[in-house]
Amino acid sequence: MVCHSCGAPRRRETHGSRRGSGSENVRGQSFPCLRVVLSAPVWSRSLAPLPPPPSPAEESSFLPASAGRALCVCLSPLRDWKLGICSQHNAGAPHSKQAFHRMAQSEFNLDHEISWFVLPSYWAKIIVGLMSCMCFANSYDGDFVFDDSEAIINNKDLRAETPLGDLWHHDFWGGKLSSNTSHKSYRPLTVLTFRMNYLFAGGFHPVGFHVINIILHCAISVLMVDVFSILLGGLQYSSKGRRLNLAPKASLLAASLFAVHPVHTECVAGIVGRADLLCALFFLLSFLGYCKAFRENQEGNHFSTLWVLASVLLGAIAMLCKEQGITVLGLNAVFDALVINKLNILELIQKVLRKGKSLENVGWFKKGLLFRITLLLSGGAIMLVMRWRIMGTGPPAFTEVDNPASFADSLFVRAINYNYYYSLNAWLLLCPWWLCFDWSMGCIPLIKSVSDWRIIALAALWFCLIGLICQALCSQDSHKRRILTLGLGFLIIPFLPASNLFFRVGFVVAERVIYLPSIGYCMLLTYGFSLLSKQAKKKKALAAAVLGILLIHVLHCVIRSNQWRSEEQLFRSALSVCPLNAKVHYNVGKNLADKGNQTAAIKYYREAVRLNPKYVHAMNNLGNILKERNELQEAEGLLSLAVQIQPDFAAAWMNLGIVQNSLRRFEEAEQSYWTALKHRKKYPDCYYNLGRLYADLNRHIDALNAWRNATVLKPEHSLAWNNMIILLDNTGNLAQAEAVGREALELIPNDHSLMFSLANVLGKSQKYKESEALFLKAIKANPNAASYHGNLAVLYHRWGNLDLAKKHYEVSLKLDPAAPGTKENYSLLKRKLEQLQKKGNV
Repeated sequence: MVCHSCGAPRRRETHGSRRGSGSENVRGQSFPCLRVVLSAPVWSRSLAPLPPPPSPAEESSFLPASAGRALCVCLSPLRDWKLGICSQHNAGAPHSKQAFHRMAQSEFNLDHEISWFVLPSYWAKIIVGLMSCMCFANSYDGDFVFDDSEAIINNKDLRAETPLGDLWHHDFWGGKLSSNTSHKSYRPLTVLTFRMNYLFAGGFHPVGFHVINIILHCAISVLMVDVFSILLGGLQYSSKGRRLNLAPKASLLAASLFAVHPVHTECVAGIVGRADLLCALFFLLSFLGYCKAFRENQEGNHFSTLWVLASVLLGAIAMLCKEQGITVLGLNAVFDALVINKLNILELIQKVLRKGKSLENVGWFKKGLLFRITLLLSGGAIMLVMRWRIMGTGPPAFTEVDNPASFADSLFVRAINYNYYYSLNAWLLLCPWWLCFDWSMGCIPLIKSVSDWRIIALAALWFCLIGLICQALCSQDSHKRRILTLGLGFLIIPFLPASNLFFRVGFVVAERVIYLPSIGYCMLLTYGFSLLSKQAKKKKALAAAVLGILLIHVLHCVIRSNQWRSEEQLFRSALSVCPLNAKVHYNVGKNLADKGNQTAAIKYYREAVRLNPKYVHAMNNLGNILKERNELQEAEGLLSLAVQIQPDFAAAWMNLGIVQNSLRRFEEAEQSYWTALKHRKKYPDCYYNLGRLYADLNRHIDALNAWRNATVLKPEHSLAWNNMIILLDNTGNLAQAEAVGREALELIPNDHSLMFSLANVLGKSQKYKESEALFLKAIKANPNAASYHGNLAVLYHRWGNLDLAKKHYEVSLKLDPAAPGTKENYSLLKRKLEQLQKKGNV
């Protein structure tokens, strides 16, 4: 057969493998040939002039001996893979002819089949970075939503007054790891970045937090171009030590799919998702660092131990950002075996099972794999032991509502539901249209029998996985084996910590935990696209379909990230996805209650309790609202039920005490308060309410002690300080009241209510100047408080400044015409002014 372009005879590859540095098995394909001297017109549109050909010594390090016979091939397929060689790592133009030959061999099974554009490496990274930024840029000015409140706003580890050392002894939420209530999520480096955000911004300003998350996702997406070029094209270096991108089209497509996947929205638009982003960043750096260990010799005979150790260290840093980070060590080991040592797992098993065959005869230990695996295992073991000791050698405490399947008595129910959860995670990767911030509390009812139609999802998942695993193990094509095995490895291994296989996790499905596994999904999807392109007659139509999918993903990301901008939008978006999720209704109700819409909040709280009759937090919040609306009997019933279901629920005990106090059942109320303090010793609000109870019972000393305890536990507890000042004032202890007031203002200098209370005490002590200054300062801070103007008028009245007294009486009555006592005092002032006027006329 003759080539129509050059007149040279074509030759067809046999069914055997082509051996050489980085070569792959090519079966039953027509291999195009290439002349050494390329005609200028063909390449002048897209490439710089080729450099001089390398020396024979250079060629021999990259090509098999037989490659010299195959230098004359036709140029007709250039439309499918032109510009390929200018995608080399850190290179804008081709470096050598041997790189071109190795690319032709590697691209034939994957990159050559993809109808996709090829760009230089730096342009590919720019495009991927811009795409990832475009998807989530509109979340930059969002609020703190959902878990952000607990992890950031209420986390004392972010404050400057908290020693930095505390970060290493606290969990992600700022609680002690030794506490029984801790979820044991140990992520000190992530909390450290939150603290830096807080300090640089000078407070809790969400813009800076969101911008850092967007930047991190862009950086990760850019790194994915390099990662996918290795995973899909193999690890090859030029004679100058530059890594070559042997799959430029495939790596660009896979990185684009990763950058715009909507399931990543929670990690990027939700600030607490930074744990996943930082973990992914150091995860990828660890993988790339491990690849650098083989820069000197791609065959793995020589490697850098320093880079292997650096990879282990980066894996430890990833683990300190989030627990999933440790899985990179396992992936590095898989990559080493499959890519560096070109290990055929099925062949290895067969050799080991044969009689007289030992592991030493296999041959792959000679390349240092055993030593490197030992380093990875040792590093991982040290990390796990240290993590276990820091965690307090105890597992985290979760409740049934967090992960109901893990509390099922039947092993069958647990196993079948765990597998159903896996299928849901796979579906979110495949079709990320129905996304929800929380998938617990009835969102996914348990499967309890094989008659449940959802069993089909499990069967479909395992049918696909088993098929892929068989192809990965049994295929004669080493290129296919490598891609499928690495794709499955990146899909499954990072997901293992969230699988419930080793320990119970605190969620049912969580979109954030599939940020890393989506790498494997994008890799497998890209490989599937290459297979479709190979079979498709209309390759342009298939490429257009892929572009359409990317565009749809971008639009979905923009819409979804906009929903994460506020809690109201986020919670309401979940109602259509998980209408059976009690937590969704609870959060919608809480958001409405915070905005003062109690009537609507009651509706959602009642629905949350209906969906989950043991939802004690919904009962507590509903009881609070009913208490404020003076529906005390129903409130008491709800709160009593809540403490029966969860006896250590301190907040419910305190609220029950408030209701009982309102019902004038004082002994029961006192007992409820002390029960709350038994379960939460540091509970300033409970001490405050206990003080109010004692004040109602005229047990003044007990009241003062309770309020003092509240201020010791929470120095900024303004209500407790105020009540102490008022009680001392009312009982005639003006000196003590003044001392307490001055102490309170030193701690809370800008609290106008404290200024007002202390001004009243000073006025009664006839310290008129100081009293006037405090009254005026309080009025400046809160000019619309009628009582402030009324009491200042009383001060002027006593002091003899009648005109000023008249002025402030009138302002007070204008603000509150029904102000108690103000009318009478104003009438007294007017009579006095009339008497003075009459005397003046006489």
